[in-house]
Amino acid sequence: MTKNELKTASVLAFERKLDPSDGLFHAGDWAQRGDSKSWASVALRSKSVRGTISNRLKDSEQKNTAKLDADIQQPNLQTVDVAALPPDADTLRLRFTLRVLGGAGTPSACNNALYQAKLQQTVQQYRDSLGFGELARRYAHNLANGRFLWRNRLGAEQVEVQVRHLVQGKEAAAWTFNAQDFSLRDFEAPEHAGADLKALAAVIAEGLSGTAHVLLEVTAYARVGAGQEVYPSQELILDQGNRKGGKSKTLYAVGDVAAMHSQKIGNALRTIDTWYPDPDHAQLGPIAAEPYGSVTSQGKAYRQPKEKMDFYNLLDGWVLKDKAPAPEQQHYLMANLIRGGVFGEKD
Repeated sequence: MTKNELKTASVLAFERKLDPSDGLFHAGDWAQRGDSKSWASVALRSKSVRGTISNRLKDSEQKNTAKLDADIQQPNLQTVDVAALPPDADTLRLRFTLRVLGGAGTPSACNNALYQAKLQQTVQQYRDSLGFGELARRYAHNLANGRFLWRNRLGAEQVEVQVRHLVQGKEAAAWTFNAQDFSLRDFEAPEHAGADLKALAAVIAEGLSGTAHVLLEVTAYARVGAGQEVYPSQELILDQGNRKGGKSKTLYAVGDVAAMHSQKIGNALRTIDTWYPDPDHAQLGPIAAEPYGSVTSQGKAYRQPKEKMDFYNLLDGWVLKDKAPAPEQQHYLMANLIRGGVFGEKD
């Protein structure tokens, strides 16, 4: 078989290997975080507010002062979901579990046996030469720094993350991190926490390599202040017709408990890509491992296909043409396979 005979499979899919649950919100006192079983769940409630017009006006509207005055007199009524700590609780607790699965790089569906064999050979080459140590270290760092708290982490007075490794339902190991000791901009660990982070990373690496079953229980405490608003995931309302006369913001809950989407937690954990090309030197910091380096908040893709640094160009070059990319780009490729997705070639 020549290289030209090998083609990307038209059906090619991978299951995610970092599998978080939804994260549930509870409230209590910072001093009681060692015994938080009795903490109350954070519930959602609705409130109606009267907003004012603040959007940018068209050029023609800026000159019509009478119309603007008339518009301002019309109330902008909204009903929104909110979540907040009770007046006697100053700390948010977010808890979720994380499964780390083996078989990274093994497709769950592939309709080309030759391509799958070559892909398996390439993945094995990565495991033999580089291993999962660097990726596991970065995933562990994102657990320790509490990135998965998203907006709840910003402005918090204190943030603590507790990670328990569970084996057959029993605690095999546990680590506690001061999240604010860990940067969100890089992956340099503080010296005093280096041993714990290394131990957690070793467990994650074992899970990715398939040598051990890994289930982690992650509990984060953010001291934000009594009665302060907290931020669960926001629901996407696909049927826009349902918005009429309804809520303009709907938050996510599991049962009656405010919660964070598992997808949003997963996005935070895989925010490890610092190897993307950045000609503008924007110093954005790590971005999520995505095929095109997409950052939706900026409306920008940092891995453009024309630069040959996107997932598909790098993967095809490695598997089809035996052009191994630089080690850091190999990490990026494997992070996308761990992320999972459908990567088949379109006809």
